[in-house]
Amino acid sequence: MKLSAHYTKASLLISVAVLFAGAVIYFFAINYIATNQLDRNLSQALSEAEEYVRTTPAEPQQYDLDQDHAVFLKTDRQAFKRRYFDTVYHNFRENRTEAGRAVEDLIKAGNRRYKVIITVSRESTRSLVEIISLITVVLIAGLLLVLFITNKYILNGLWRPFYSTLREIKTFDVAGKAQFSAKSSKVEEFTELNSAIYEMSARVKAEYSDLKAFTETASHELMTPLAVAITKLDTLIQDETLRPDQLTQITDIYASINKSTRLNQALLLLIKLDNELIRDDESINLKAAVLEKIMQFHELAQSKHLVIVSRLADKEIVASKYLIDILLNNLFSNAIRHNLQFGNIDIDLNANQLVFKNTGSPVNLIAEQIFKRFQKGKDSQGLGLGLTLVKNICRQYRFDINYRFADDNHIVSITFPKIS
Repeated sequence: MKLSAHYTKASLLISVAVLFAGAVIYFFAINYIATNQLDRNLSQALSEAEEYVRTTPAEPQQYDLDQDHAVFLKTDRQAFKRRYFDTVYHNFRENRTEAGRAVEDLIKAGNRRYKVIITVSRESTRSLVEIISLITVVLIAGLLLVLFITNKYILNGLWRPFYSTLREIKTFDVAGKAQFSAKSSKVEEFTELNSAIYEMSARVKAEYSDLKAFTETASHELMTPLAVAITKLDTLIQDETLRPDQLTQITDIYASINKSTRLNQALLLLIKLDNELIRDDESINLKAAVLEKIMQFHELAQSKHLVIVSRLADKEIVASKYLIDILLNNLFSNAIRHNLQFGNIDIDLNANQLVFKNTGSPVNLIAEQIFKRFQKGKDSQGLGLGLTLVKNICRQYRFDINYRFADDNHIVSITFPKIS
């Protein structure tokens, strides 16, 4: 749910609660005022009844005048506390029963004492209260409707700068030339947000440029002396005057430098992948790429008498040909290096997945560990970075990579993202 929707929901709920409480209080207040007005009318009618009793020498009679119904009861009580109460009023003209309000008091006329009960209809005041309540409900409903429309349509305009900033953040490319544009806004918080993002994007671009320059320089500066050393070692190895022990030492040095070179290349590639410095994507037929790798690794597989079975469907992906070549190289070399003599390699490719399945030592490896850097078996001659490179390449293209051990086979599966 969007922030504006949360705000609209909260404001409507609070408004409904406040208006409902206010409506209840308002209803009781109007009802209290109407009741007080009826009581004042009854007090006036009581005064008229007292005047009627004092001026009438005969026994006072019950009367019904202007919706005032008076009943006189002779009593011997000397004192009586006046009280007002709700009761029922009988409308003789329309012959129906209505809600009423009554007053009860003691009237003295010489030696005579009468308890008088005067009842009036409260139908008119009740109708007035109902009309006022209905008007109040209509006003509340109208206010809530206006509040909802205001929050949903008018106030949404205040959020346009925020959504514009969000779209720019989503399309921001650290390697691109376009800069983040901090658009001005009437809302101070949005202006501060845009300024902060602008400064942050400028720092990110500067650090990206520095890192790219460092990576390229480091790659060149490290590879040059290693290449010189390898060249000189190649020359020494060809020297026929070397003793066998000297040749062995030089060969060991040669192997170590070769390993250092490959390690340097792998680490630099990881840095480039972590920072998405390789951006030469193109359309690649993955089936053709896998078939080409099968041919390249054929002799190496034959040296261990491995049988490669492939079931390949056409699959087009958009990626760097260089990175896909590294990914397939590592998957093939991993499946061959860790396989058994006379083992099998099964390769399945369809629209959704690329699966490598190979026989090997019956050890269920920990899936979370094998993709970490420098994780390798005790007898492995590799760098321990092959599957790490595969994992990082998959992450760059949002491929989902998984490992599992089933039916004495080690299975690495790469799931492609769904095309929406």
